[in-house]
Amino acid sequence: MPWSLVIHGGAGSIERHRLTPEQDAGVRAALALALDRGGAILSAGGSALDAVEAAVQVLEDDPHFNAGRGAAFGRDGTIELDAAIMDGHHRAAGAAAGLTTTRSPVALARRVMEASPHVLLSGTGAESFAREQGLEAVDPAWFATPERRRQLDELLARARDANGADAFDVDMKYGTVGAVACDAAGHLAAATSTGGVTGKRWGRIGDSPLIGAGTFADDRACAVSCTGSGEFFIRVGVAHEIAARIRLAGDSPQAAAEAVMAEVKALGGTGGVIVTAPGGEAVWTFTTPGMYRARATAAGLREVAVYGDE
Repeated sequence: MPWSLVIHGGAGSIERHRLTPEQDAGVRAALALALDRGGAILSAGGSALDAVEAAVQVLEDDPHFNAGRGAAFGRDGTIELDAAIMDGHHRAAGAAAGLTTTRSPVALARRVMEASPHVLLSGTGAESFAREQGLEAVDPAWFATPERRRQLDELLARARDANGADAFDVDMKYGTVGAVACDAAGHLAAATSTGGVTGKRWGRIGDSPLIGAGTFADDRACAVSCTGSGEFFIRVGVAHEIAARIRLAGDSPQAAAEAVMAEVKALGGTGGVIVTAPGGEAVWTFTTPGMYRARATAAGLREVAVYGDE
């Protein structure tokens, strides 16, 4: 059976005039590296689960994206990370939220899935479990970058100019990262990792670590990873909704993804999704000006794109 891999690095106000040539090149290089890492596993007969974890870890370590190093600052100036992973073969899943020191949130999500009786761990408990599992911890400052700090400062300044009105992620620069894959055995997997949105408050958790909202995999239908305005994705249950349309209504992956994203848009949300299915389909759709994205298949397809007109 043909393998396929699709990755994303976020969707939002990603337009040519907003990115410098250096940023454009850096994003494309990171996406290509993630595609190479995951694709090498799949082409060697490895599992979809290993492929999506490897691809996401590349993007977690790259400061061009809002996951791991380079994650968004909350309103209080701290960084909290969330991630999830799901195996479509057994529908096993793991997730972690509110992390501050675990270098690879997606690696912790996998440990939650495979080495705990739970699906979702959060905060200090999740960090304690990560240490028990021997995962690398870093100082919280490792995740911080000057550009993300500048984005928070700009947001806070705008809030002050609006007489204290609350706001977050005013530029709609969603840098959540994710990957979906189908391996040679026909099994699916999905993984998503994020720093949330700039200016988030009160321990806010978005859709990324919520199984069925931002991340989902089911061999009977598809694997999905989402990026965008998480509150809307949660309300729609985007990832599971796409799978349900494929499995129960007979929609194609592309048609299902577009229909569900249209529902998100009708409610006022924006973003994008990547989807792969047991037949090896590798698709995406987004309702924003751009989405960092890439895909590869056993048939020789290889594509890296950033803007909506690519």
